[in-house]
Amino acid sequence: MAEWLQSVFLGIVQGLTEFLPISSSAHLNIMPWLFKWDNIPDSFDLALHAGTLLAILIYFYKDWLSLISGGVKFVVKREKTHNGKMFWYIVAATIPAGVLGLLLEKVINNITGDSLNVQMIIISFALIIMGIVLYIVDKNAKSAIKYESIGFKQTFITGVSQAIAAAIPGTSRSGITMTVARGMSIERESAAKLSFLLSAPIVAAAVLLSLDKFTFSLEFVSGVVASFLSGLLVIKFLMGYLKRGSYKIFAVYRVILGVIILITALVRI
Repeated sequence: MAEWLQSVFLGIVQGLTEFLPISSSAHLNIMPWLFKWDNIPDSFDLALHAGTLLAILIYFYKDWLSLISGGVKFVVKREKTHNGKMFWYIVAATIPAGVLGLLLEKVINNITGDSLNVQMIIISFALIIMGIVLYIVDKNAKSAIKYESIGFKQTFITGVSQAIAAAIPGTSRSGITMTVARGMSIERESAAKLSFLLSAPIVAAAVLLSLDKFTFSLEFVSGVVASFLSGLLVIKFLMGYLKRGSYKIFAVYRVILGVIILITALVRI
């Protein structure tokens, strides 16, 4: 497969899986492993995340403008609007999530080493376990809290939970944040929106810190554009779907994929 077509394919995979609670990191690791391609470099992985970050910023641009404006007014004019408070809630949750994520990532890397099969086994267990937890929590959680009523406690706990996903591929950043939010009785659509808003600052920081590693080639641009467009479509789909549907289908998919990857990894050992 031509390199730019491979980049487009991986960009689409990133866009499809970043916002659904099925783990983009798992899929971006699994695809090269299954097809025996070269592993994608970290810089290209972050480039694909830059595409989906742009999708979040554009889809929720009105919310971002309100959050930033409210956050400034909260400090300057002492106007205590929900958007103003939510802006600072997100800031407060982002810092410990980033620090904890880096620490946990080092620990996990020391455990897995360079063995791809070991990494795939860990990913498979993360997919299965998180899928089961997502199903159980979503099925039993109440839908009592809408986005406009989310407070500091819910935002902070949900935000910090991202650290686990950053450290363990297969967990899914959106998967764990949506699960935690649902566990605190936040309705499904609002849980997804909170998850997306909380992911933006951490992803943006990672992208900005790696800009010097980016190579703006045809393959690079193709992957970013593909992840952006597919990500935008998936956000629109998910926000509409969750008005009437549950997370069950994503939980079942996680378990099935996890079992397939586990069996394949054990055969390849």
